[in-house]
Amino acid sequence: MEYRRLGKSGLQVSALSFGSWVTFAHQIENNVAEECMKVAYDNGINFFDNAEAYAGGKSEIVMGNILKKMNWDRSTYVVSSKVFWGGKLPNQMGLSKKHIVEACNNALKRLQVEYLDLYFCHRPDKNTPVEETVRAMDTLIQQGKILYWGTSEWSAQEIMEAYGIARQYGLTPPTMEQPQYNMFHRDKFEVEFNKLYSEIGLGTTIWSPLASGILTGKYNNEIPKDTRFELANMDWLKKEALGEDGQKNIEKAKQLTLLAKELNTNLPRLALAWCLKNKNVSTVITGASKVEQLKDNLQALEVVEKLTDDVLLQIETILNNKPKFPAY
Repeated sequence: MEYRRLGKSGLQVSALSFGSWVTFAHQIENNVAEECMKVAYDNGINFFDNAEAYAGGKSEIVMGNILKKMNWDRSTYVVSSKVFWGGKLPNQMGLSKKHIVEACNNALKRLQVEYLDLYFCHRPDKNTPVEETVRAMDTLIQQGKILYWGTSEWSAQEIMEAYGIARQYGLTPPTMEQPQYNMFHRDKFEVEFNKLYSEIGLGTTIWSPLASGILTGKYNNEIPKDTRFELANMDWLKKEALGEDGQKNIEKAKQLTLLAKELNTNLPRLALAWCLKNKNVSTVITGASKVEQLKDNLQALEVVEKLTDDVLLQIETILNNKPKFPAY
């Protein structure tokens, strides 16, 4: 396993990490979740990602029970949660101080840990002053309930606003962002955030590196059974991934599958390795509904060295979506 610093912080996270979105308490049985976490940990993965919104908090309960059972030394793993969607009532969602504090306390109970290593604002909240959110996060840090805080799917402007407020008042600034990043979703990560990596040392914990499964190749011909697209409440994801643009991406996935075979690997490993190749990626969050899938993903680390300039050029030719920087 390779370990990378999370931005300019001193925290080291495994290049590949393991998340519970969609799978825990939803798609897979708890014993499978436990086996996956054990295999991940035994292979050097030290970062486990979660959120209050995942399965309505049940995902954190499953992960917390596993962490308690495994009894791993707390210094050997990093665990996160995210705050925004905690319920349907007015103060059960968003980034008010009330919800942030209560959500953190609830996450600690469900995960059965004394502190969260990472705590993300799952989305920006237009109804709460950014200063209130920044102060709430700083309070949790001063109380020792979280160690680092960051954002997820915020714009560069929103991140810099929070960063500036923190610096102005001597508070702890956000130091990490959890954006979607994969071969088909690039502009925000590569262009919009470009200056943030050097200017504030932004760390990144990227999600959906396989583009909701499109970059596994399993949708190259048809939608197989027992995939996330067949799950309840996932129609939005299915529509987004398999719409007109999604169909174009499937055609690209077919070409990438052939290229992967030429490199004696497969498409999932190639797609993960492509993400790992980016120096601004701190860790790639993977998920798995089967242990075999996780073990296969771990082999992506061996593919990174195969991504020579020539291979990267072939990939760019297939993708034909290289982001363009503004002329000004």
